[in-house]
Amino acid sequence: MVEALLFASAAPMTQRDLAARMPTGSDPAEALRLLGIRYAGRGVELTRVGDAWAFRTAADLGFLMQDEVVETRRLSRAATETLAIVAYHQPVTRAEIEEIRGVAVSRGTLDQLIEMGWVRLGRRRQTPGRPVTFVVTDSFLDHFGLGSTRDLPGLTELRAAGLLDSRPPLADASGLAESAEDADILPGNEPGDDLFGD
Repeated sequence: MVEALLFASAAPMTQRDLAARMPTGSDPAEALRLLGIRYAGRGVELTRVGDAWAFRTAADLGFLMQDEVVETRRLSRAATETLAIVAYHQPVTRAEIEEIRGVAVSRGTLDQLIEMGWVRLGRRRQTPGRPVTFVVTDSFLDHFGLGSTRDLPGLTELRAAGLLDSRPPLADASGLAESAEDADILPGNEPGDDLFGD
């Protein structure tokens, strides 16, 4: 039953989701354990996504699916930086994101990341003003093939992959802003304008 539910589901399912659909007395945890063993090393594997489970193509066979992937738009630098800050520093407030980035975060950036389903609102901080925090979602983990945020690559891995630049970001004479291309605080930036690059 668990195998059938996971196979037919469009999204990963938690043990609670599975138990709600199964007869009373069923043990989805044991079924998941047995399915994990049964599918280990096969072309399709049982994968944990946050607190949920799903069938996914084995990582070593991902190259077979490359023709099926359609990349429509790339995230802009501002959106990518904001998403990375949320992933690595969660739960994080807007003020903390702005402090780390060094520029104001456009409301449209966070709104669009939330709309994409990669970021969600977290608990409010128990500090003056009770600011809302932001955290990444299971959809984010699923999209990037992560079981949890503990699986995010470290500095060494990011440098080895060429994803970290050792040069400092461009700044104006005061050293307070990024280049005009990447700053969120320029006049005329409408919400969402900075989410995707050309």
